Amino acid sequence: MSAIRDPLCAGAAKVDITPQELAGLTNLWKRPFEGVHDPIFLRALVVDNGANIAAIVAADLLEFGDTMAVRKRIAQEIGIPADHVIITACHDHNAPRAGKVTPGATAQVGGPATAAYTEKVYDQVIDVVRQAKAALQPVRVGIGTGAADVNTNRDEFTTQGWKLGTNPDGPSDKTVWVVKFETMTGEPIAILMNYAVHAVVLGPDNSLVTGDIAGAAERYVERYYKDKVVALWTIGAAGDQNPKYMSWDTTYDQRDREPGYPLMDALGQILGEEVVRVAGRIDRMTPVARIEAEERVISCPAKLQTRQSGGMNIQQADSLSIHLGLVLINHIAITSVSGEVTTNIYRHLRRDSPFTNTIMITMANDRIGYIVDDAAYDTPTFEATRTPLLSGCAETAIVHGLIEMMSQY
Repeated sequence: MSAIRDPLCAGAAKVDITPQELAGLTNLWKRPFEGVHDPIFLRALVVDNGANIAAIVAADLLEFGDTMAVRKRIAQEIGIPADHVIITACHDHNAPRAGKVTPGATAQVGGPATAAYTEKVYDQVIDVVRQAKAALQPVRVGIGTGAADVNTNRDEFTTQGWKLGTNPDGPSDKTVWVVKFETMTGEPIAILMNYAVHAVVLGPDNSLVTGDIAGAAERYVERYYKDKVVALWTIGAAGDQNPKYMSWDTTYDQRDREPGYPLMDALGQILGEEVVRVAGRIDRMTPVARIEAEERVISCPAKLQTRQSGGMNIQQADSLSIHLGLVLINHIAITSVSGEVTTNIYRHLRRDSPFTNTIMITMANDRIGYIVDDAAYDTPTFEATRTPLLSGCAETAIVHGLIEMMSQY
């Protein structure tokens, strides 16, 4: 592994992936899409210091299946190693998914329309990474953090037991991470943001494709910079985090509420405002960087799924592979996990990490379902009862695996 700190180059690009043919595509709750409220995009960031190169792709999609096939194409066609690529979706419940479902994972399978859309999206992933690499130029990089009270722990104890709701006393990480890349003359070209919240301001009754809160935040940041910046939204440890305010009732008692596009835009603007504020105060920028990147795959035993809740399709498996990723840029550790990780696992990672600036991107390079901390198995919350993994493996394997990867450098 290289320890070289050489001049840093970065490039970013953005490609529209709004489906042109909606027939057969549905939201998470299997409601067919009837139109488009706002376009959805792929955004890519490529970083290169001459010794190492890595890429991050962020999609306004529900989720990806295993991305290894498309990452191998990136390696073959563009020259970025497959294990140096993180591909993530914002888990927008009112956008399509892409890719096949990994055996043992809990996800919406989709049909022929999903397969056709996936093929187009994978081609567009190649296109957006190629564009980002072609746009490489000397840059400076810096990092900052802020906070936004937009998310909330969603595991609420009621007289009917544990429900999805609002639990202000539950674990919730309000950190807004901002990694800024700017030209040598100080013009921002890319912003990587990370925040832990489900993109579910809009609920099951919405029939229009939308980027939800993630798309609204990206849109706000890019417009602020007069569309001269590519703003990549990445989802943090949001397995137990919903928006504090949503346009639908999470106890599923009310089904007559209108889609809440103004609320979506308002919450996206709050996050976007914080991103812009933090980006404007990052004053320690460096033009040289050490870049390291790798992937590890760990395996945890799967539990027998006795029900297929919420229309989810489950193909039984004895174990599930969890993809762990790392892109290290100087002291900025960008980690990734292929599932919906809950808050306490990320807190465990940050507490033990050798790097103060440790970001976790979830829903990355696959989505196997919810990944909860060991203690959570004792409480019958939504995540704990629906995780496809047996207790006693994932938290330790994820934290120790990522710590080992980081500790090499």
